[in-house]
Formats: sequence, C-alpha cells, structure tokens
Amino acid sequence: MKTLSENKCFGGVQGVYTHASDACGCDMTFGLFLPEVSADEPVPVLWYLSGLTCSHENAMIKAGAQAWAADNGIALVFPDTSPRGPGVADDAAYDLGQGAGFYLNATEAPWAAHYRMWDYLAEELPAIVTANFAIDETRQAITGHSMGGHGALTLAMRLPGRFRSVSAFAPIAHPAASDWGRRQFTAYLGADEAAWAAHDATLLMRRLGFDGPILIDQGSQDPYLDLLRPEALAQVMAERRQNATFRMQPGYDHSYFFVASFMPDHVAFHARALYG
Repeated sequence: MKTLSENKCFGGVQGVYTHASDACGCDMTFGLFLPEVSADEPVPVLWYLSGLTCSHENAMIKAGAQAWAADNGIALVFPDTSPRGPGVADDAAYDLGQGAGFYLNATEAPWAAHYRMWDYLAEELPAIVTANFAIDETRQAITGHSMGGHGALTLAMRLPGRFRSVSAFAPIAHPAASDWGRRQFTAYLGADEAAWAAHDATLLMRRLGFDGPILIDQGSQDPYLDLLRPEALAQVMAERRQNATFRMQPGYDHSYFFVASFMPDHVAFHARALYG
C-alpha cells in the first residue's frame, strides 16, 4: 500500500492510498478519513459507496461527511467504484465499464478479468484497512448514493452480522427491473436473470431482509426516479415489516447537494448503531 496524500481534516486525517488488488487485478485507490480519537484507540467505520461515474474522490470532497464523522469518532472509507487502467475493459457509455462496476463479480467476457468489486469490498479492502489503520472491525456500518446505495444495501443483506446499520441516498432499488441494471447485469452476469437476484435490493429484501436498522432518503425531484424504482423497495420493506425509515425529501434532486444536506442525519443514524 502506498500513501498518495494525507491532509489534516477536522482534527483528524484525510488520506488517499493505492494498492495492488488481487481481486481486481489492477491498482486500486481508496480514501480514508480517521478522526482524531483514532490516535488513542480503534474506531468504528462507516463505508461510503459512490455512484455512477464517480471515483473515490467525489464523495470524499463533496459529501461533507468528515465533519460529522469527526464529531462522532467514526472513520470513513471511500472506495473506488470500479477497477481502472489501460488494461481494464471499458465502454463508451457512462453507465457501463470503468466508473460503473455495480459492486458485483462479473462472470462474462471481457468484464470477468477485472470486475470483481464484490470480492474487493466484501473481503480484500476490509482486510487491508483493518490491518493498517486503527479500525475496530467489530463495529462497521455502510451507506452509499445511487449505484452506491444499491451496493450498500446488497452487501449489508448478503453479509449478515458484518454491518450494524445501512443507509442509502437515492439507491438504485430494483435494478433487475430498471434500465439502470438490466443492461449492466446482462453485460456483467449474462442473460440468465436468476443470477441477477443476488444484486437486487428489492429482491434481497423480500428473501433476506436486514438484521439491523435501515435509513433511506430519496429526493422527490430526482430526475432518475423511474430508473431508481424506490417505491418497489419501500413496498417490500413495509410488507416484511423491516426496521426501516424511508423518507421522500420534497424538492431535492440526485446531486451531491442532496447528499450533503442529509449527511448529518445519516452519520448520526450510524453513530447510534455503532456506539449503541
């Protein structure tokens, strides 16, 4: 692992690091914020998964999470959204290829060689972070925006016991029934829709649920509502009587202005679970 930068931030340190990834077969970069208290003891961690076209950098700079994480003594991890590099398969479209890994393990050519984002986030990166920094691996939570909300929800439900809480900002809630999902799943996983169910939050909620609290915020003026399908997930959560809060926020769109507006609520929500 190599240090690309470290900056003082709200009393703690905002770092950016790179490492050779066995899972993805390329160099991967991630951001990590450590609050000041981590100098004295291991701290709980909140994972933030970003959306389409983003890298580790977007949320690290725009989401405004560090101030609230510092106040609550929580570390933040900002992973990248896909493998990258000249030897990594890509597509001209913004919603497929580099920057659009959809947090799954691809099985189809040419994607299967590098697009192993599920293994990277479920196994490899957590091991690297907990081995090298003052992180309490027994206290983890996860959140994300858009494609990252999809990733946060699916990781939380399929890794029971790993995360104490999960939240999402405008998640892609039912990708198996959306153009933000069907095209990507076909490319990455093949045409057999049975393979898609493991990466659809609505279908996983119906089958598995989550063994902790959930918070979801969605903007009412989000231009991508028909692609996100939040109503499908909300209905299944209600039917399952899942411990969940779904909030439709009047007037908000899909931007980082929306994310930053409700970030304090999300960090406080996770702090209650991590320190409760």
